[in-house]
Amino acid sequence: MSLIEQAAKRLEELRRAGAEVGDGTAGAGSADPASREPERIPTPEAALHELNARRSVAGPSMRTEARTEPIARPTVAPTDRHAPVRVELDLERLKAQGLVTPDVPRSQIADEFRVIKRPIVRNAFGRAGTRVANGNLVMVTSALPGEGKTFTAINLALSIAMELDTTVLLVDGDVAHPDFAKRLGTRNSPGLLELLTRDDLEVGDVLVRTNIENLSIIPAGVLHHRATELLASEQMAILLRELATRYPDRMIVFDSPPLLATTEARVLATHMGQIVMVVAADDTRQRDVELALSMIENCGVVLMVLNKADKTDVGAYYGYYGDEPRSA
Repeated sequence: MSLIEQAAKRLEELRRAGAEVGDGTAGAGSADPASREPERIPTPEAALHELNARRSVAGPSMRTEARTEPIARPTVAPTDRHAPVRVELDLERLKAQGLVTPDVPRSQIADEFRVIKRPIVRNAFGRAGTRVANGNLVMVTSALPGEGKTFTAINLALSIAMELDTTVLLVDGDVAHPDFAKRLGTRNSPGLLELLTRDDLEVGDVLVRTNIENLSIIPAGVLHHRATELLASEQMAILLRELATRYPDRMIVFDSPPLLATTEARVLATHMGQIVMVVAADDTRQRDVELALSMIENCGVVLMVLNKADKTDVGAYYGYYGDEPRSA
């Protein structure tokens, strides 16, 4: 009980006993007032003065009971996140390399890849009646280096980006020999390898958006001493599942290492819904192609693309039609 409450209680007791309460002395009810010291009765005012005096002498320790502890707030450590990156691809530069560009939809190379992409898109979204499991994960590979798989992967992605209702994510997965930056005229910013080695990064942190509508890129990233092993890791499998399920209208075109050059490409193939095998015409030996195909497991859709052929009739009809005079 506080001093004030004690004083108030004592005053009430005295009033009930008939005592006169004055300035803090009790004398009217005494038998012999001169024979003893008057009894001191603490008034509320005196009690309050005494309490304040004790607080001023004792200092902060007297106020600890009434102190409210501050609410602990979680601190968020700053992360080295990268702002969204956007690059302007030079369309004239792409055309000079024989790549598909949206401003020339009726070139021979555009028509060739239009033929290539049709079954791939149908398999991915079930437009042919049956939807392939993980069909939007497309791995472009070859038996050996130098057959044109990166050229094919980029052109396939550019062609898919020209679809009206489909977006495409182009991933440079040939981390030992990344080639996207050179071909597309971009820099090799943080990308796939950083996603596999850093917990503070998400897909959006390394995504590179382009001036070609519906096309985004994930570069290979900074070379890591265990780069190829990372492609066969569980982190890679988790990332691929995330990419495949995040957006239902997105195709992921993954440029992988050659199958006969590394074992990691074989592991990657097990996570893919579709595989495009690039074969260099008059160059790749048949036994190398057969050996590479035998290493593909758990992927029901494997398509073959013949690259570096001297002549093709694909696109001839559209070229002929485009030269015809238009009627009014």
